[in-house]
Amino acid sequence: MNTVQQKRIELTLNELFNDSRFDHLKMMKGIAKSVFRSVQPSDFKDVYLAISKEQGVDLIKLIRDNQLKNIVEFGTSFGISTLFLAQGVLETDGQIITTELINSKAKKAVQNFKKAGVDHLIEVRVGDALETLKGHHDPIDLLLLDGWKDLYWPIFKMLESNFHKDTIVYVDNADMEDTQLFLNRVNQNPKYQYRYLYHGKVALITKQS
Repeated sequence: MNTVQQKRIELTLNELFNDSRFDHLKMMKGIAKSVFRSVQPSDFKDVYLAISKEQGVDLIKLIRDNQLKNIVEFGTSFGISTLFLAQGVLETDGQIITTELINSKAKKAVQNFKKAGVDHLIEVRVGDALETLKGHHDPIDLLLLDGWKDLYWPIFKMLESNFHKDTIVYVDNADMEDTQLFLNRVNQNPKYQYRYLYHGKVALITKQS
């Protein structure tokens, strides 16, 4: 990756992290809207829900060190995590399929990818991931789960036939209750193992050797 490309990505990421600094307040407002009903993704249409910079840097290293090329992401939001993934696949000559339920977020993410000069590496699919990823038949080197937590299991099962012996599943928000239920179900299958990172915030699922 050349220095000009690197600079474009870094500038875009810095702008996004600056814009997301009030996310906690926006999150609380989203939760407040759902006092008398269950929380919905639309309650957080203005919230970035992003991974940390530290996670992003480690994702780049994970992609580079394992030569991961074919990446599927569940939960684009405004594209912060996807931009880190793009930095990784620029070094491995890979590509990304990413999904976002909320159209306004997806449009902003596409703008961010163009600004960073990596939109040619990323296919954005808008809508319910159980529909937009249905029929996916290509091998998956890395599956990043960072969307609505109760969909982790059905998406995992739907895409499982595309996993190979070196596939890595990166699970964000692993410390949340719904994610723990997902990990417990995965753990019932002896062919999988997982380990925690960031004091339990992230889990990496791999196949047993």
